[in-house]
Amino acid sequence: MLPDDETSRVLAVTAHPDDIDFLAAGTIAGWTDRGIEVTYCIITDGDAGGSDHSVDRAQIPIIRRAEQVAAAQIVGVTDVRFLGYRDGELTVTHELRRDISRVIRQVRPQRILIQTPERNWDSMPGSHPDHLASGEAAIQAVFPDAGNPFAHTSLLQDEGLDGWSVSEVWVMGHSKRTQFSDITDQFDRKIAALRAHQSQTGERHGLDELIRDWGARIGAEAGFEPGRLAEGFFVTRMPG
Repeated sequence: MLPDDETSRVLAVTAHPDDIDFLAAGTIAGWTDRGIEVTYCIITDGDAGGSDHSVDRAQIPIIRRAEQVAAAQIVGVTDVRFLGYRDGELTVTHELRRDISRVIRQVRPQRILIQTPERNWDSMPGSHPDHLASGEAAIQAVFPDAGNPFAHTSLLQDEGLDGWSVSEVWVMGHSKRTQFSDITDQFDRKIAALRAHQSQTGERHGLDELIRDWGARIGAEAGFEPGRLAEGFFVTRMPG
């Protein structure tokens, strides 16, 4: 594992606004507390989300972008980038790989958080097709695309973005967890970040208890003391 004191920049790539807050907001709050710069790359605007039929659907992308920016600020993240793809229509394309590679080369992170590209049959909500496509496109952007200056040649020739190799990948939502973060002290900020997504969580009663129970189960899996809350990830080092 890459020690936090050797990590200055982290990039998180997710399909929708709010994905990162459900899966990793506590961990990210802990990183920013330690001075690590975190950037969010949100692939879609979440325009297919929400259940309020009274809201003009054309306003949903604007609303959800603003909610994600507000949620990010709660956990210490000020750099939030949106790629503008359509919610519910995400597929692994050359264009998506290029667009994620561009952000990797711009941010130059040592560590990247991605969604799992593997379907979990015990957690279908976590295996949303957009999540799977996001994870697969992101890992392909990490390797081989972003580190190879001759892949997506326009990035180097037209934008001056040389190759960048990510050292470590943290996979969110994976069924096999190999790394755990104690988020007990960051839990309130995680909940506040989730509540910032009012269009998605405003009517969700019992959300705090649900997330606390989830964190307690992961904490027990990690072997933490009773009452400690955790988030879990599958972590792998990249070659080179």
